[in-house]
Amino acid sequence: MLIKTISVGQLETNCYVVTDETSLDCAVIDPGDESNTILDYLEQNRLRCRAVLLTHGHFDHVGAVEALAEETGARVYLNREDDAETRRDLHFPLHLPENGEYYADGDRVEIGSLRFEVIGTPGHTPGGVTLRCQDALFTGDTLFRGSCGRTDLPGGDTEELLRSLKRICSLEGDFEVYPGHMDCSTLARERLFNYYCRLAANS
Repeated sequence: MLIKTISVGQLETNCYVVTDETSLDCAVIDPGDESNTILDYLEQNRLRCRAVLLTHGHFDHVGAVEALAEETGARVYLNREDDAETRRDLHFPLHLPENGEYYADGDRVEIGSLRFEVIGTPGHTPGGVTLRCQDALFTGDTLFRGSCGRTDLPGGDTEELLRSLKRICSLEGDFEVYPGHMDCSTLARERLFNYYCRLAANS
């Protein structure tokens, strides 16, 4: 598995291209902006984008979805709770494309030999999910290095976020943590040093 981080947009959202190196099939996680930059990377490396996986529906994570899906034919996955038709709020601009699919806690998406497991982690948004693939967790804006997502935007819920952090930190073993913004981390590090994870563990 090869993971490429592409920082996009004014809010420097982490877009991840996760590739099965044998088949060159890949998934793009949270293409928030700069579709040309993402498409250039796919073309230069001869990758076939099979899926666009969204950790949540905020504008800074979905801005390049339509262009990417149209250009590659990839299927778009989003939790229904963050769809524009459900939320009807400017922070949630994306309505799932025709070939898209809603996913929820417990679902799996397979891309080549890669299997992405969907873990429901609401709080930052009602439809927030974390994607688990092998030893990697793509946490969106739920868990950051040393911090966590804000809950003061429409649909945010602090208590739910703490429950989601507790669930993530309760996973067995260690994982690489790939958040929606800022630097990557490990789950072991966040369990030890992240104030919000420690708070969640004791709640």
